[in-house]
Amino acid sequence: MTPLPIAREAQVAIRSAAESWLAQDPDPTTRAELEALLAAAGEVCAPGEQLAETDAGDRAAAWRELRDRFTARLSFGTAGLRGRQAAGPNRMNRVTVAQAARGLADYLLAQAETTGERPSIAIGYDARINSDVYARDTAELMQAAGVDATLLPRPLPTPVLAFAVRFLDASAGVMVTASHNPKWDNGYKVYLGGADAGSQIVPPADTAIAAAIDRVAQRRRVPDLPRSEDYAIAPESLVDAYVRETAAVFGGGTDGLAPLRVAYTPLHGVGHETFSRVLEACGIPLPAAVPSQVRPDGGFPTVDFPNPEEPGALDLAYATAAEADADLILAHDPDADRLAVAARSGADAEGRPTWRLFGGNEIGRMLGWRAAKAAAAAGAQGSLATSLVSSPALSRVAERYGLGYAETQTGFKWISRAPGILYGYEEALGYLVNPGTVRDKDGVSAALAILELAYAQAAEGRTLIDLDDAFADEFGAFESRQVALRYADPAELPRVMAGLREAAPAAVGTVPVAEFTDFETTEQPANILRLRLADGTRIMIRPSGTEPKIKVYIDANSAEGTAEERRASAAGRADAAAAAMRALLGG
Repeated sequence: MTPLPIAREAQVAIRSAAESWLAQDPDPTTRAELEALLAAAGEVCAPGEQLAETDAGDRAAAWRELRDRFTARLSFGTAGLRGRQAAGPNRMNRVTVAQAARGLADYLLAQAETTGERPSIAIGYDARINSDVYARDTAELMQAAGVDATLLPRPLPTPVLAFAVRFLDASAGVMVTASHNPKWDNGYKVYLGGADAGSQIVPPADTAIAAAIDRVAQRRRVPDLPRSEDYAIAPESLVDAYVRETAAVFGGGTDGLAPLRVAYTPLHGVGHETFSRVLEACGIPLPAAVPSQVRPDGGFPTVDFPNPEEPGALDLAYATAAEADADLILAHDPDADRLAVAARSGADAEGRPTWRLFGGNEIGRMLGWRAAKAAAAAGAQGSLATSLVSSPALSRVAERYGLGYAETQTGFKWISRAPGILYGYEEALGYLVNPGTVRDKDGVSAALAILELAYAQAAEGRTLIDLDDAFADEFGAFESRQVALRYADPAELPRVMAGLREAAPAAVGTVPVAEFTDFETTEQPANILRLRLADGTRIMIRPSGTEPKIKVYIDANSAEGTAEERRASAAGRADAAAAAMRALLGG
């Protein structure tokens, strides 16, 4: 993005906002960091002068950094807050967290006026830098405001907090985590209890909470907000209950388990302790954990980005798996709400093991098939759910087993609310396998469900790769591709989307477009476009919410020939559509 000039008048306003911030920041680290940035920026320009857009000096860079931090505010939406940790309203820090906590408290108190009952909140946190600090700040501010606060006893996975909202019958929940974001980020995720059953917030709650936070930020200083240390610490029985109810997911039995060697990494996150306890409760042997990644560490010393989808993130897991002669690799992201799975596929010319890393859609459909079989065995009714941009393979499973099927907007805040949900997933490695316990994606219970499938396959001398082939035989082969097109100017994103709406393409490559859908015009509007091609390929187009990118999700399927032939046919269509969309959108 081209740097813009900063006039003297803007500098005066920015410096004033920064000095006001310093006066209320309780954190010596961010105060010192902001003071250093102000010193680097130096004095404001003389009257009538400005910092030129061509100025590449350190002083101009400091002023641009200050402008970015102090002329916008970190927005609170349906994912709560998430951003880089540093001083200023457009960053994550103790001031923005305090304002969010008090604003959320005000919202809960206003909601409670209709019931006359004192509201309550459960608060969890992961092992990221400052997560514990933000969680304690939230507990103190909530308790003093009149909201009974219960803090989880130590850093724990996000699904444990989602469970706690229901277990404690709390009005709401807060989880301090940035999930799989880079190490310098943190976040603040909000859940609602009662009729929302511990799901993440959706409109209009997010808008009302954001307005309450803004009122706090505009009218109150953080040092003046009352605090109380009389909040409760959740009993260990809460974690025990999560372990017990999650262990019940494993339906395969443990007598005479087939040999299955497993390697595991929590990617420096909080998954290992809880996952190990669940495995022990099931009588399942503990996996070989990656030694350097098993302890929680918010510095993430061995990975640049602690996301199991990122290239290189699982390198140490592959090395540990090779040493342990493992058949399967499981990986959680740092707050253990997502799961990555890799199965041993053979060996290379030098005898080293090779691996197939499954995509989210592949694991999602296998777990969906498992859920449908379980429902059929129990004579249960309900629905399978996934997001609009995930593979439509689940619809075939639901149809075959006489179950409902729901496609929701992206995010588990929507998936978890699908009517009669039995199981839900989204392609970004998120799976909800136990909605009676947790109404959010849960990497711990998903790992247990995958182990159930893997052990059942091992008993027959097969692997999850064979199970995926069996899915292709049963329901057809589905192949997914993603295309991400980056634009230098973020303003290009709405122009591209508007252009597609005004003149929908008649064909993608050589394949005619059979149907065009604009989800902005649906009952739950979303900035997503869908193309269905004449050969059955589905293409979803949406702008990224965090980067200047247009994201394209392509799903093709085939039900003709052998599993291998079906997969090859579907892959050919998906690859052709991906190439055509890059050309169409200028990528």
